[in-house]
Amino acid sequence: MHIELTDRQKEHQARFHAFVQSEVAPHADQFDQEERISPEVVSQMAHHGYLGSVVPAAEDGTSTDMITFGILNEELGRGCSSVRSLLTVHSMVAHTIFKWGTQEHKRLWLPQLVSGEIIGAFALSEPNIGSDAKNVETTATLENDQYVLQGRKKWITFAQIAHLFIIFAQCDGKVSAVLVERSTPGLTIDPIYGVLGTRASMLGELHLNNCRIPKKNLIGGLGFGLSAIATSALDIGRYSVACGSVGIAQACLDASLAYTSERKQFGTYLRDHQLIQQMITDMVTNVRAARLLCYQAGYLKDAGDPETIMTTWVAKYFASVAANKAALDAVQIHGANGCSAHYPVQRYLRDAKVMEIIEGSSQIQQINIARHSYKARTPHIS
Repeated sequence: MHIELTDRQKEHQARFHAFVQSEVAPHADQFDQEERISPEVVSQMAHHGYLGSVVPAAEDGTSTDMITFGILNEELGRGCSSVRSLLTVHSMVAHTIFKWGTQEHKRLWLPQLVSGEIIGAFALSEPNIGSDAKNVETTATLENDQYVLQGRKKWITFAQIAHLFIIFAQCDGKVSAVLVERSTPGLTIDPIYGVLGTRASMLGELHLNNCRIPKKNLIGGLGFGLSAIATSALDIGRYSVACGSVGIAQACLDASLAYTSERKQFGTYLRDHQLIQQMITDMVTNVRAARLLCYQAGYLKDAGDPETIMTTWVAKYFASVAANKAALDAVQIHGANGCSAHYPVQRYLRDAKVMEIIEGSSQIQQINIARHSYKARTPHIS
């Protein structure tokens, strides 16, 4: 693996950085306070081709390599984690339809997802079900040529504005995935406000009451919900969150370097205090390590190496924990100012905590990583 980015990847990185600096970062605190992102940001993301990053050019997408996709997520995460979360869930839906959808699904939905004409959302979590996805309580009962959906989905990112949902439900005792349009009778959506972090991710709760969809809206086949569809989509989601976590940690580092170079205590700049230097050193080290883990995961994805699943677990675990540590230290460095809405580090801390929960909590990642390591263990050869 070449650790150095290619010239093309560096060019993309520069463009992503410029986009975030002009279109995202200046509005991030406002998005956080209003608990919504502006339609203009969504339009700009579509205009630049970001919403079609994981879709091949043959399907009207931008066919971005996974390291470049990771860099985009890092830059968006640095500017606003809520905007990054839009890219995450939208890409999960686009990826699922490209990989598992029928030709009709692809023809109907992919061009609209790529162009931003519609927004996609991923509906797996429920009021009583989080990590234990195999026991989702939502049901889909086949009646003639229609599935009748009953149940609730909660904590659904961008449910407030999404047009197309991938919903997981029990079909004859098998977890399956179906495509549901927002306009479908029997589907109602309640907004969720007042969450800890990523407050502008426009969460919603879906109520499915005799919600009827065509049988052809089943995606990937009966019983493919967890073993295939959720597994591949969540891998994209975890990778996005891992890279976005690097962005949060980088933002914490940038803010701390600036603040400690301007603020004086006891007659000297904070940057000259050794305990401050220790916190800065930890941030620098963890940011670099997390970024390299993400690059490795992206490299393995592009190479088609199945080890990318394990590597992504590691990257997501390490990067989210590192982001939370960096945010805690950044707030500490800022003192009382760090608790003020006038400084973004308090937002970074709230967003970083969410990174340790979504797309598989840190504890779930620990279980997965340990189990995989035991299975892969081979006798030591001296």
